[in-house]
Amino acid sequence: MAYAVTHNFPNGTEEQYRAALKSVHPADGNLPSGQTYHAAGPTEDGWMVVAVYDSKENWERFRDEDLRPGLQSAEGAFSTPPQEVAFEVANLQQG
Repeated sequence: MAYAVTHNFPNGTEEQYRAALKSVHPADGNLPSGQTYHAAGPTEDGWMVVAVYDSKENWERFRDEDLRPGLQSAEGAFSTPPQEVAFEVANLQQG
């Protein structure tokens, strides 16, 4: 079952996002293994990232093996952990 994750970074910026993305996503511009959707943009209070994975297990693998280590070593990326909301996707529509 698909699994969605939202990350809200209060006071986050596009520059921090780009630094994080460079560190945790494949250099060829593709999505990480198991990720089927990625969107990001500014909010009233910072920066939001939305990702959908083909399974909760693939999200957890990416989080533990790529995201957390990558953010810790990414120069110029977000300096605080995000506010996270995650859920099993009951309905996913694409145009």
